[in-house]
Amino acid sequence: MRILVADDHDLVREAIAAFLIAEGNAEVETAGTLGAALEVVKATGTFDLVLLDYNMPGMNGLDGLAQMQEANEERPVAILSGTTTRALAEEAIAAGAAGFVPKTLGSKSMISAANFMAAGETYAPFNLMQQQDEAEPGLLTKREMDVLRGICQGKANKEIARDYNLHEATVKLHAKTLCRKLNAKNRTHAAMIARDRNLV
Repeated sequence: MRILVADDHDLVREAIAAFLIAEGNAEVETAGTLGAALEVVKATGTFDLVLLDYNMPGMNGLDGLAQMQEANEERPVAILSGTTTRALAEEAIAAGAAGFVPKTLGSKSMISAANFMAAGETYAPFNLMQQQDEAEPGLLTKREMDVLRGICQGKANKEIARDYNLHEATVKLHAKTLCRKLNAKNRTHAAMIARDRNLV
């Protein structure tokens, strides 16, 4: 498995590369900026997985993700981040990232996440995705409102995913969290609560 780790902190970059090489028998390349990472892909071909630091030079938020997805020919590209908020993880996954990987992840979890994403799955730490949004505890995020609107229109997860250009797994996750926030037993109950409260 070929993995590219791009991070502007030498220690972080080398530590992650060392984990992946030691535990996962991966062939790992590293880069310190988005520009350097794009050059590596251009020079050596696409990777099974690219891990991009969210805050390194050249990234400009998630613009760098789109550039790397194109360069890596739509093969898995994930976001690495020292800032772990659920909103950022959701935004990255909605933009097509293969996953959202906190830099604080232990070595074994990092290997599992890398294998999972290289196999075409989407990774986000469960405990992070269960967090309430600090800004609005108990209220729904914009994305959860989108999913709730779709549920109220009687759409299946697949249709909602298509409407908002999301992965079906992401829609399922939003449906689950919005049901929990609304104290709804299921999707139908969530739709009834939404109508009663004039949420949609």
